[in-house]
Amino acid sequence: MTNIIVAFPKQDTARNIKKILMQNGHHVDAVCTTGAQALQNANELDGGIMVCGYRFVDMMYTELHEYLPPQFEMLLVASPGNCGERDVENLVCLSTPLKINELLQTVEMMEYTITRRRKKARQKPKERSEKEMNLISEAKALLMERNNLTEEEAHRYMQKRSMDNGTGLTETAQMILSLLT
Repeated sequence: MTNIIVAFPKQDTARNIKKILMQNGHHVDAVCTTGAQALQNANELDGGIMVCGYRFVDMMYTELHEYLPPQFEMLLVASPGNCGERDVENLVCLSTPLKINELLQTVEMMEYTITRRRKKARQKPKERSEKEMNLISEAKALLMERNNLTEEEAHRYMQKRSMDNGTGLTETAQMILSLLT
């Protein structure tokens, strides 16, 4: 579920947007009336969507967008004139008067984008440190020497053991080294 923060200078506007989102199955984590409150709440969460207005008592949406954590997307709700002249990239804008179905479709589209980005990041193999790479190389060398394997065969053997045991390749290399030395 994606975190949603609703931030508008008028408390009534923020509550109405929260009510619309919650009635349609979205979870709203916070309702804020200042940019500082919105940023504080955003920093406590691990990403999501900031639905906000154009101007707050303490900052403009541009400053809010600038200080927003990188894992947050911003949905600006503003007058057509303000939506047209915006000078911020990576920002979705809905013009007022706000149509409920447009708001819901836009939030769902943004949630989909965030979910895809998170999924892609999880699929990326993590970088191994030099120490971990050396451990794996030592284990492969030991397997090659002891069992007359090629490097590719030794690597495949380690991968298979790693998957069978539910451990990482580095852990498997450590086990091989401790068992065979």
